[in-house]
Amino acid sequence: MRAPEVLLSAEAVQARVEALADQIAPGLDDDAVMVCLLTGGLWFAADLTRALSRRGCNPLFDALWLASYGDAAETSGRVVERAGLQRPVEGRQVLIVDEVMDSGLSLLAARRICEKAGAREVRIAVFARKPWPAPREATPDFVGWEAPARFLVGYGMDAAGRWRGAPGVLAMD
Repeated sequence: MRAPEVLLSAEAVQARVEALADQIAPGLDDDAVMVCLLTGGLWFAADLTRALSRRGCNPLFDALWLASYGDAAETSGRVVERAGLQRPVEGRQVLIVDEVMDSGLSLLAARRICEKAGAREVRIAVFARKPWPAPREATPDFVGWEAPARFLVGYGMDAAGRWRGAPGVLAMD
């Protein structure tokens, strides 16, 4: 296997997160809840939370643990909820945060969970959006990077649980 190709450096990743925070902060309510999709969304959510804080925006934080890939390279086509929301979102604005949008199944499931819990408004921010051959039901409101159709790792994206911690975005194909 050859070495992964760096597509975005750590510095480029951070510049895109800062640009997203500039877009998101003006529309985020004081009692908004940021919902991180575990596990991959942790890296992006942490950086975005700090970037928003630098802009005077400090949303409440929660997480949903959803799974559709497991350790496979392709989605199973169904989403399993491993852990639900811990914080009430009823009547609140929710910002769902994930590192990458492939099929959009997890984001769609997260939106439905938040809406069912009574969220007043649900918006979605993803660091990377990959092209997909069919229309997706979930559409992100904020996208940091239009990614190529490659097998990506780093910045939360993984290969069977490995490479998530790489600071940039790498292609493994």
